[in-house]
Order: sequence, then C-alpha cells, then structure tokens
Amino acid sequence: MPINLQKGQTINLEKDQFDLSSVTIGLGWDVTKKEKGFFSSLFASAEDDDYDLDAIAFLLNKDGKVANVGNQKLEGGDVIFFNNLRHTSGNVYHTGDNRTGDGDGDDEQLIVKLNRIGSEYEKIVFLVSIYQGIQKNQNFGQVDNAFIRAVDAKNHEILRYDLSHDHSFDGKCSMVFGELYRHNGNWKFRAIGMPYETDNFVEILKHNYL
Repeated sequence: MPINLQKGQTINLEKDQFDLSSVTIGLGWDVTKKEKGFFSSLFASAEDDDYDLDAIAFLLNKDGKVANVGNQKLEGGDVIFFNNLRHTSGNVYHTGDNRTGDGDGDDEQLIVKLNRIGSEYEKIVFLVSIYQGIQKNQNFGQVDNAFIRAVDAKNHEILRYDLSHDHSFDGKCSMVFGELYRHNGNWKFRAIGMPYETDNFVEILKHNYL
C-alpha cells in the first residue's frame, strides 16, 4: 500500500524496501468541467478547455541552488523541462509534454535513477506550471484531482500526495509539488504544495534557486 502524504509530511525511501534504480515521479490532474450554454458551446473551439500543465525538475546542490542552468534557453543544464528533456548525466529525464491532461493515470512523468544521482546533487524539486495560464485565465483553483506519486523500478507505488480542490490555489498558475532530498545517506520525499501566481517557472527558478 502506498503512503498517502499530507502537506509538509516526509517519507524515507528505504533502499531495502524499494528498487530505487529507477523511480518514476508521476503527475496527474483533471480540469473542472465548465457548464456551457448553447451559444458558447456552438462557437467554442475544441481546445477551449485544454490546460497545458508542464512538469519541471530542478536539480539542486548542497546550497539548495541550481549550479548549472545551461545555455540561454536552459538547455544542457540542471533544469529538466519540455525543452530540456534529459539531464546530461542521463539519470533524470522527462518522458514528454502532455498538452491536455486527458486520460487516466499520470499526465506527465519524470524518471529519476536515484541510485546513480551524483553526490553533487542534494535535492530534486518537482513543480508544475500552467502554460500561458495568466493569458488564458487558467489556474490551479480550476484543477481537480492533482497529484504527485513515486513508483519504483518494480512498479510499486511508494507514495502519493493528492491536492484536493483548495481555494488557496485560486489565481495560482504554478505549484511546487514536492522534493526528493538526501538525508544521512538515504533519500527522502517531502510533500510541499506551494502555489505561485506566476505561470513562468523561470521566475521561480530566479527568485528561489539561483
């Protein structure tokens, strides 16, 4: 049985209990369906309700900072996202961008080979931003059933952190879901659930992790 975490709660990822050679960090969400009248339904495009949520990972050093941002487009550095899908080490990678959130299960996934993460990295932060959320008037207050979960290499679900509909998320377009961090030679996961108004994860990077 996976452990269902509450905000701020941590769990130790025991090496003798889980296969940490490859841990899948899965993120999922559903969009609250809006009731439409006849005319709005008639003229609305098929993409009107699509929410493009993007999963991002920051690899942090012992000072809690991203040491290598890569080039001007953040390619080749310690930020893994839709334009930089694979870390240069090969130990963290993004499986690809989901632009609608349709379907059951994980909408986006980040794969982390925890046993092979270099000692220069002390923490991996996972966040999600709604692409063009401000422009499209989309925010996490309109997103239901958002979750982050960790699954080991043998497909055992280790943990899950669910974010139910919460009015404190209204108007917020980005969210730090959780983080993996080293502690006394082991990895731990902490559920965070910290929302931000910006829909640009680069602003969060600049203000908190550089």
